[in-house]
Amino acid sequence: MNKENTDSISITKERAIKIANENASRFYHDLSVYKIDIKMDEDKWIINYLLKDPGMVGGGPNYAISAKTGEIVSFRFEQ
Repeated sequence: MNKENTDSISITKERAIKIANENASRFYHDLSVYKIDIKMDEDKWIINYLLKDPGMVGGGPNYAISAKTGEIVSFRFEQ
């Protein structure tokens, strides 16, 4: 990550996870079956909820959250 990218970040990784959790919990009542994979891509936090148990079928929510504003830029839910 270069300096230009870090200057545009005002939403921390922890805050991005909180935003995603608040939204996801409205649709997925139990998030405890997921582990969170988060990374920075350009100016967005990419958050993927991955099943902890590889034997389970389905998937979790996936988010792109603006690192500058905290706005949910995009999301999708896997079944």
